[in-house]
Amino acid sequence: MDRKKLEEAVKKALEDKGKRKFKQSVELIINTRGIDFTKPENRLNLNIVLPRGRGKQLKVAVFADGEVADKAKKAGADLVITSDKIEEYKDKGKVKELAKKYALLAEPKLMGLVAKTCGQYLGRKGKLPRPLVGNVESMVKSARDSIRIVSKGKYLPTIHALIGSEDMEASALVENAEAVLEGIKSKVPERNIKSLYVKLTMGKPVKV
Repeated sequence: MDRKKLEEAVKKALEDKGKRKFKQSVELIINTRGIDFTKPENRLNLNIVLPRGRGKQLKVAVFADGEVADKAKKAGADLVITSDKIEEYKDKGKVKELAKKYALLAEPKLMGLVAKTCGQYLGRKGKLPRPLVGNVESMVKSARDSIRIVSKGKYLPTIHALIGSEDMEASALVENAEAVLEGIKSKVPERNIKSLYVKLTMGKPVKV
């Protein structure tokens, strides 16, 4: 990938952003070729931390009990859901709000209960929680600046990935885009990447 061309595309997209009443997101669009994403081995389920942040951090919800729950609270998790509260998320309204507003982490021993209670809805939305392993504080911090790329439904050979927001510097967006591409290359070889575009929410795609 030519970094200079990527930077030019990002700058062009930002120049044409116009005036909106909301802060637009910036997205990287990756068109692939020669990959059958209906095959399980080719499906994407990637968590990628954007090194320069998302432009707007996600809230983080953690499914945990005891000491892990205490550590999650101290780490600044916005919502901690203990095992005795998971059943409440059978309610469609509650689980819908959870999927929309939060990045989700779960203590490994609670993953089964989460899946049984609300996994069907979260799975459809590509929002099943990541296992909370290792350092709780670092996991919560990285979740705020991460994106998730998941194959779902009738998956077309095009990948859309958030790389930031319109008020970020072009250099920061480029760095995030490079992190996304490196993550995707773990599943999609470079030879299978047909083309790249940068696009703002309401803008036209700019080819890299």
